Amino acid sequence: MMTFLTIFLVLVGINIAMVVVSLLSVSQKSKQSSQELSNQHTSVIYPLDLLTSSYKKAV
Repeated sequence: MMTFLTIFLVLVGINIAMVVVSLLSVSQKSKQSSQELSNQHTSVIYPLDLLTSSYKKAV
């Protein structure tokens, strides 16, 4: 019969394996996305014109 410690160590091992796989996939995606960003054209961001906007009285 498995003890609590054995079950706990198995679950910790599975968790470590999942974290490693996740970190490897994220690093591969970041390499791909950085190459895509260097090839894309940057878009122009226009500032909001909040000072000249007029507000109506709320009553």
